Amino acid sequence: MNESDHRSRAHGHTSVAHSNIFSNSHGQQTTNNHKNHPDGVGPTPLLSAQVIANRVHQLAASISSTYANQDLLLVPILRGAFIFAADLARAITIDHRIDFLQLSSYKGTQTRGTVSVDRDLNTDIAGLSVLIVEDIVDTGRTLSTTLDILGDRNPASLEVVTLLSKPSRRQIDNSIRWTGFEIGAVFVVGYGLDIEGRYRNLPYIAKTTTTEWGSRL
Repeated sequence: MNESDHRSRAHGHTSVAHSNIFSNSHGQQTTNNHKNHPDGVGPTPLLSAQVIANRVHQLAASISSTYANQDLLLVPILRGAFIFAADLARAITIDHRIDFLQLSSYKGTQTRGTVSVDRDLNTDIAGLSVLIVEDIVDTGRTLSTTLDILGDRNPASLEVVTLLSKPSRRQIDNSIRWTGFEIGAVFVVGYGLDIEGRYRNLPYIAKTTTTEWGSRL
């Protein structure tokens, strides 16, 4: 898959082209005039705010249908998934709870090669329908660790929704129930994703032009 052909995996692999359109605070579409673009971040969004919002609502509708009459717990993986998780939670139409798991797997754009738990859940998940909420699945190592940690706690079910997936980078194949978008082997920021804690606030997802390659595990 090349960088100009990003496809949604669910419901027919809908094509999502590069866009320079995003939604402003009033929900209107406008050209991309976001000021003070960060160094190394392309000025044109890889995925616009409107495209992301539409896909989040599609995912939420499917999740709401799947978990009807179940005791659903969302487990966003901090910190990259916090914006995606917030939008997803508000779009899900069934009652559910949320708890957070924070893992460390990289610094800047360089992988550290290990995964550690920085913040554990406060909720006993035994008997609950647990949905892990990821911002991006890259090599699959972080997700594999997360599944091992939570799977040992006897949930009724354990599934994954991720906003982004990089299949070309995968080293460990894990079962991912819902995927927002598949992207190529590029480093991206915005909509919660960062480099050294910066650029999470961008309303869209942008490709960086940094020459250093690392990975979100």
